[in-house]
Amino acid sequence: MKKASKILTYEEIQETLCQRHSPEIQEKLNSARVAIAGLGGLGSNVAFALARIGVGYLHLVDFDRVDITNLNRQQYFMRHLGMYKTDALKGELLDINPYLDIQTDCIKVTESNVKALFQNEDIICEAFDVPECKALLVNGILEHFPEKKLVAASGMAGFGDSNEIRTRKVTKNFYLCGDEVTEPGYARGLMAPRVSICAGHEANMIVRLILGKS
Repeated sequence: MKKASKILTYEEIQETLCQRHSPEIQEKLNSARVAIAGLGGLGSNVAFALARIGVGYLHLVDFDRVDITNLNRQQYFMRHLGMYKTDALKGELLDINPYLDIQTDCIKVTESNVKALFQNEDIICEAFDVPECKALLVNGILEHFPEKKLVAASGMAGFGDSNEIRTRKVTKNFYLCGDEVTEPGYARGLMAPRVSICAGHEANMIVRLILGKS
């Protein structure tokens, strides 16, 4: 018979995180409010990284369902096929830390709803696959919330040099991760290793911003 998994208490998780990060840093992570728009190869990996270090509040935004083509690079499993990504990812993150505050919006981001969707977060992570969706979100955040921190990505397809993926400060509150060049194409698709490197850049930049660094 399979032994039931132990559910750690909130205090046990917090004590361990504080030992790893220091109480001062963990307090900042606990109180951070981060939105992730797009829960594919970038967004699902960013969400996993932030959940593991105990970022207290995550707002997950995506309208799509898990598809078999997602399994090569996204944090989903066969049991999730057909599920909304918001539901599947929330369940995965709560398996990591059941005490996270996770809000989901299963909706497509548009010019008409971008302001209402992201009004309550301090940091917004752009993690879309489609260039037009990326531009819509970035332009919307810069227009409506110029004081908020925005971390976006561009250029991560294929299997190019890992060191070409970088993080660049574009404006005072806008950061861009990726090589800014490589688009998906034939024999140059979106692959787990390079996409996850770019997602790591986004997640690390978000952590730096939470801790007051730029």
